[in-house]
Amino acid sequence: MYVWPCAVVLAQYLWCHRRSLPGKAVLEIGAGVSLPGVLAAKCGAKVILSDNSELPHCLELCKQSCHMNNLPQVQVVGLTWGHISQDLLALPPQDIILASDVFFEPEDFEDILTTVYFLMQKNPKVQLWSTYQVRSADWSLEALLYKWDMKCVHIPLESFDADKENIAESALPGRHTVEMLIISFAKDSL
Repeated sequence: MYVWPCAVVLAQYLWCHRRSLPGKAVLEIGAGVSLPGVLAAKCGAKVILSDNSELPHCLELCKQSCHMNNLPQVQVVGLTWGHISQDLLALPPQDIILASDVFFEPEDFEDILTTVYFLMQKNPKVQLWSTYQVRSADWSLEALLYKWDMKCVHIPLESFDADKENIAESALPGRHTVEMLIISFAKDSL
């Protein structure tokens, strides 16, 4: 439970787009320590943090991040990818879904996209802003995105000043290879 390199890169992307965040409905999935979600809330977004409902310590970590950053308005909900729960059903439509390093284990990719697809049904214009660490050249989302009628656009790290070993005076992301994607419905244009 620490800040992963991908979280710093996604937070940098949010910071570069901070003027577009006030009033936006933002959900962070797999939030952990919640750096991107906390930053979005500090920039004026209406944020909901989520992590695995089966791991209460992860949800407690989200709550601690909110408390430490004086963000009592941020809601924390338990969501388990691939499961349609009361908490998932109760979520309002979102404008942006944040996900840093959730594409970690290939066996979870479809469950993540199933959950995102469900959220896209509530707002077909929602975008998933995601960063992931390249761990294997054999892993790909392309077939699953096609299956779920989604598309992705790769965002060059240099376009938001995240192509460095150190961001915002942090030693992260270091020498890790991190990619930034925006995923949306295939029929909608970015």
